[in-house]
Amino acid sequence: MLYGDHKGAHRIFKIAFATFSVIGLVGSAMLFLGANIIANQWLQIPEAEMTLVALSPAIFFVAISSVMRGYFNGRQNIKATARSQSLEQVFKTALTIILVEIIAIVSNVSTKWMAGGATLATTLATMAGFGYLYLYYQTRKKEIATEIKSTVNYQYERVKVIIKRILFVSIPIALTAIMSSLNKNIDSFTVVRSLRQFMSEDMAISQYGILGGKVDMLTSLPLSINVAFATALVPTISAAKARKDNKTITQKTSFSLLTSMLIGLPCTVGMCIFAGPILNLLFPNASSGEVILQISSLTIIFTILDQTINGALQGYGKLMIPTISLGCRSNCKINFKFNFSTNT
Repeated sequence: MLYGDHKGAHRIFKIAFATFSVIGLVGSAMLFLGANIIANQWLQIPEAEMTLVALSPAIFFVAISSVMRGYFNGRQNIKATARSQSLEQVFKTALTIILVEIIAIVSNVSTKWMAGGATLATTLATMAGFGYLYLYYQTRKKEIATEIKSTVNYQYERVKVIIKRILFVSIPIALTAIMSSLNKNIDSFTVVRSLRQFMSEDMAISQYGILGGKVDMLTSLPLSINVAFATALVPTISAAKARKDNKTITQKTSFSLLTSMLIGLPCTVGMCIFAGPILNLLFPNASSGEVILQISSLTIIFTILDQTINGALQGYGKLMIPTISLGCRSNCKINFKFNFSTNT
């Protein structure tokens, strides 16, 4: 696509939106219909079925939200993406706290229902993020229509060619996201199985509920703040690379890494030192998990830096490096937990 081809850019956006709508629907349907098999046969945690069902609609909304964010990022409109992600995380945090507290009171602190409530909060937050993007797009329709009318250098391309180009770029990024999710979900395969050797199954499931329902939510909050810097790096570095402006690439990457450090270090230290008071404040009726939060908080700074570096690499066109890195991390995590459980 050439400079000034607004019509071509918008056509690519519509084709990408349709493509990922189908992919998202298929993914949501597969998770919804296969929740029973995944929970009982793969995870061997029957209580996780409700959590997977609650999560299934999020796949569709994540897919189409990603397309809209990519379109706005390409237009150098980072505010829309940042606001939608911030809104999504605010909703996720608030709804998780509210739903988990309500469910804890109603169900007499049932970790099964609490985990399902936390996952439902994630789905609702994803829907809220997409809702903001859709409304924002509607307010910019006239502006986009004006740009399309002023298009120059328009070159028609077949739908098949556009879809191939989209998939060529999106597959490595999607693999990175999948690896990231897999890395988080490894715990669901291994934690309960490993803990069964040292405690009863009910206690093991309860400990995993604390990790997945409360600790992961709290430790992911700083990442949601930092994601704006990682996202903004992609179009900025891509544009600088096209101009062969290495100075801008170095400056933007260094600034983002410094900002990530300023976000990550206080969060790591704060959650490690004040883990108990934080849990008592947010979850007064189910405040257990202080040690788990302290240990998990040590990963925040490294995950935030990893997030920023991945954004820089994707902007520079090195799409497979983050995927390979996450693949190595997941492999090491699986091998360590497998060896630990077999040796003990």
